[in-house]
Amino acid sequence: MTLQGWTLILVFTALTVALAKPVGAYLFALYEGCRTPLHRLFGPVERGFYRLGGIDPDKEQGWRSYAVHMLLFQLVLTLFTYAVLRLQAVLPLNPRGLPGIGSDGAMNTAISFATNTNWQWYSGEAAMTNLSQMLGLAIHNFLSAATGIAIAFALFRGFARREAATIGNFWADVTRVTLYLLLPACVVYALFLVASGVPQALTSSIDVTTLEGVRQTIVMGPIASQEAIKMLGTNGGGFLNANSAHPFENPTALTNLVQMLSIFAIGSGLTYCFGKAVGNTRQGWAILSAMMILFLAGVSVTYCQEAAGNPVLHQLGVAGGNMEGKEVRFGIAASALFSVVTTAASCGAVNAMHDSFTALGGMIPLFNMQLGEIIVGGVGAGVYGFLLFALLAVFIAGLMVGRTPEYVGKKIEAREVKLAVLAIAVLPLCILGFTALSAVLPAGLAGPLNKGPHGFTEILYAFASGAGNNGSAFAGLTAGTPFYNGLLSVAMWIGRFFMIVPALAIAGSLAAKRYTPETAGSFPTTGPLWIGLLVGIILIVGGLTFLPSLALGPIADHLAMISGQLF
Repeated sequence: MTLQGWTLILVFTALTVALAKPVGAYLFALYEGCRTPLHRLFGPVERGFYRLGGIDPDKEQGWRSYAVHMLLFQLVLTLFTYAVLRLQAVLPLNPRGLPGIGSDGAMNTAISFATNTNWQWYSGEAAMTNLSQMLGLAIHNFLSAATGIAIAFALFRGFARREAATIGNFWADVTRVTLYLLLPACVVYALFLVASGVPQALTSSIDVTTLEGVRQTIVMGPIASQEAIKMLGTNGGGFLNANSAHPFENPTALTNLVQMLSIFAIGSGLTYCFGKAVGNTRQGWAILSAMMILFLAGVSVTYCQEAAGNPVLHQLGVAGGNMEGKEVRFGIAASALFSVVTTAASCGAVNAMHDSFTALGGMIPLFNMQLGEIIVGGVGAGVYGFLLFALLAVFIAGLMVGRTPEYVGKKIEAREVKLAVLAIAVLPLCILGFTALSAVLPAGLAGPLNKGPHGFTEILYAFASGAGNNGSAFAGLTAGTPFYNGLLSVAMWIGRFFMIVPALAIAGSLAAKRYTPETAGSFPTTGPLWIGLLVGIILIVGGLTFLPSLALGPIADHLAMISGQLF
């Protein structure tokens, strides 16, 4: 560990907190439907979309209608992408003559990008044409991110409104977020990446002669534009197989820092937006504080473990930290920080191979995903997932003080608690159930590269990544098989929409309630006691649920390593 490494972590955390208010204020303007400076440019485009779709943006929807429209939209987009991938061999922008994607692989990829997971069983430069990357995949990078923010807005309205029957208009929310936030931000972001050396071209590949006189084909394409929304929208699917470890996607230490900040920017901003929506910004700061405590604890463990290195190698006289699977231009601290950032958010982009981390260093990214990636989390998904835990925490606090639990002026009753528990229980049922199935069936056991607890961790990580809509891989699992493509598709769909629908139901239930003024007997939900309770509930629920699986995987792997056994 070095002073430079800790400085990087603290500076990144400070910048994340500093971005929360300005980003959150802009998000609140979109949440309210207010005019922004960009309305002069994109206002006619927005109105044109509404006329084309026959949509009245002022006509609001109840939670059921909001959910149905969202699900139908995602289903149509998934089928569209499936068709593009299957037919890419006969579609334009395919100068290398790449074949269409097989049925199970196309289904997996279409669902992966529709659910903001961006799990990649394939190598992007070897399997996807430029058209598939731009039309089939990048469109989801924008719209899945916009959908997550729209769901967060709907839940915010549930807390903020009083005796209302509606929670907003899905089409208006998605359109405004896309036009006034994601598109303009990504144009500026992509230009920064191009200036930093990231390629942006329609050329599929170029042939060069190396210094050794060997002819080499270098894959090119519209990388910068996809990289921008990949990070800002917490998508994570790389244009190239090495993802952000590739110099074409992440060439410098500055781009590495900006990419990490962009992963957290919208998620942290949404906490401030929530505080503005409910009329008390301290509520938002309390949520962000709890998130940052969990984040700093995780990154500290990962950095310490990676800096300590492998004791087996130390016994052989190899000193230093663990640099296996890491880029020299980033080093241990930036790689450890990136791994925790990308799994605390549901991004999944990687600048190092997590399979090469030490056992406990790799356990933290895994545990982040098992918690549902609520530590900042995906755009929208993180904050509405965190609010589900807040409802559970305030319910438990209410039981302890003998009062009906209240949160931001709304009584939390049996219906809301049941829906929150249902949404929270989806991930462990999915992750642990599918992992158990894969750990006993021959088709599942054929996937791991390693044996023993490390191989088990590879399986566990895959389903945590899929169900948590993260998309990062442990890099040791052969997942491009019908078995894993099919099972991970189910995990991704369940992990996304079986949490969204209960969250929307909670929004509808809360919106219909009266406002309950805070009294001297109300449990405070803005101070250190509340922040500590939130952190404790999250760790207890996650620990009790996933500790046995972690004991079989990374913890057993660590104990074996310190006794001299490697897998």
